[in-house]
Amino acid sequence: MKIGCVKEIKNNEYRVGLTPDIVKAYVAAGHHVYIEKGAGVGSGFTDNEYVDAGVSLIDNASDVWHMADMMVKVKEPLECEYPLFHEGMILYTYLHLAADKEQMDALLTGKVKAVAYETIQEKDQSLPCLAPMSQIAGRLSIQEGA
Repeated sequence: MKIGCVKEIKNNEYRVGLTPDIVKAYVAAGHHVYIEKGAGVGSGFTDNEYVDAGVSLIDNASDVWHMADMMVKVKEPLECEYPLFHEGMILYTYLHLAADKEQMDALLTGKVKAVAYETIQEKDQSLPCLAPMSQIAGRLSIQEGA
């Protein structure tokens, strides 16, 4: 499988969907990983770390989107990324679709198979990806209120 990861373009988002260690695991399993140059810088990962892990560094996000069978992101795609969707693509990211009909329609139109991190459930019905975000938001609410 061709796995892609691009630099997040949402304002003040510096996280990256794939770390070099995860890339190593994908490559070891026989997958090819494409990452946009500079995608990990905001999270403290250099392009050289990704190259050492086995990625192909790509100059621009558009090319990564077009090459990838599966795209791994952190935040929901922005409207400017919708035209980059292609049929059969698998998208892993936080989506928050309940609040974004336009995004849902774009995913449906693009025939994208999307997995929203916030909906992944354990056997006990807990939400392991959403719980830490909710805890942080709850703690920050006190500071915001002050």
